[in-house]
Amino acid sequence: MQIEEMVRAVQEKLGVGVDGRAGPQTWGAIYKRIVDRGSPLDSALNDPEDRANQRSEKVISTLHPRVQPYARALYFKARGHGLTINIIGGQRSYEEQDLLYAQGRTRPGNVVTNARGGYSNHNFGIAFDVGLFERNAYLGESPMYKAVGTLGEELGLEWGGSWRTIVDQPHFQLRPEWAISLTERQMLAELRARVAADIDAFS
Repeated sequence: MQIEEMVRAVQEKLGVGVDGRAGPQTWGAIYKRIVDRGSPLDSALNDPEDRANQRSEKVISTLHPRVQPYARALYFKARGHGLTINIIGGQRSYEEQDLLYAQGRTRPGNVVTNARGGYSNHNFGIAFDVGLFERNAYLGESPMYKAVGTLGEELGLEWGGSWRTIVDQPHFQLRPEWAISLTERQMLAELRARVAADIDAFS
């Protein structure tokens, strides 16, 4: 196996951008995996082979590889606290987002989003939605979402329930390191530019 192939295999396993070149992102991920094992994510993860239920895994598979372990960690951490959640919303295409945006406007139904295609973090695989369940019944509203939100924030996720404007309690997202100091609008503009240039969201 050539070096580039080995690096690509390592990158895929670590869930970082796969380009076959071992840059700062790859070495940082290797360091965190091998040396710095004290992060909240590490303590929340079960065996790497553990998987959520089939319904949740189908959605998790649509997320960016960097986000997938966070979604699984929240799934198991919530259940460890007696909260039954499923991952019910993942990545959406611009077209899917536009259809959702049209709902309650030019299409039947209630308004479910204020974001058009390209203006939602779901369009870039960095965001996911959870649903709370009790005896297999979906809870659209529940004070327990706040408990799940706290667990997600402990993992390093942003929680939509903490937003000051439009509160979205089922929503979680992982902000790339390059976007830490950016506003939401600035981050979304950069993510759209990265999609147009075929640049990984976390590189």
